[in-house]
Amino acid sequence: MAAKILAFTASPRQNGNSAALLESFLAGAVEAGAEAETIATEKADIISCRGCLSCNLLKHCIIRKDGWQELSRKILDADVLVFATPIYFHHTTASCKRILDRFRSFIHVQITETGLIHTPHQPWNKKFVLLAALGSSSSEDAEPLIDLFGFIQETLGDHNSFESIIGTRLAVGGQILFTEEQLVNLYAKLGLPVRLAAEDAVRNAELLEQAGILGRHCTENLG
Repeated sequence: MAAKILAFTASPRQNGNSAALLESFLAGAVEAGAEAETIATEKADIISCRGCLSCNLLKHCIIRKDGWQELSRKILDADVLVFATPIYFHHTTASCKRILDRFRSFIHVQITETGLIHTPHQPWNKKFVLLAALGSSSSEDAEPLIDLFGFIQETLGDHNSFESIIGTRLAVGGQILFTEEQLVNLYAKLGLPVRLAAEDAVRNAELLEQAGILGRHCTENLG
């Protein structure tokens, strides 16, 4: 049976850097025999979590006026969940965060004297993948989002796994595909040292290659 991949593209740009990483990832996955569906979070009919806690008892979200019921079935049915997003203000985009907040409905939460106990309503065994692009030259600016995905992966059970690819110094749409000459011109406008262009052109190509390899790896190593 073919592996099922559900991918979320969270950028408002159709041809952004995170979208390019996702394209490479999915190309590798499909080449390895996976079935993939991509959902644009900007267009998803998903409203914000209300924090009503009804899912603690009902084991599903009480909201029925949007597309979460169908989307949650796809999430539960997938073997691999991929999130491709730019980093805005140290985090994912609002449309993606809205979907991630609704993951609360998959979990029973018990308040204790010292904290919270999270118990998934059903067993999870999925691969979580984060493909992120940010303008900063430091991957530390992606840490808040990496921490969130680590929390989600661990909260939903010990059998889940999480991997990420983080592209830095990607300030404009599609920059990850720029040639060295294009990067030189861009960096001159941005006030960045143009000497970085050569190594960044190589690094960006390597990031895309790594995304493709990860796509194949996630598919070939299921089960």
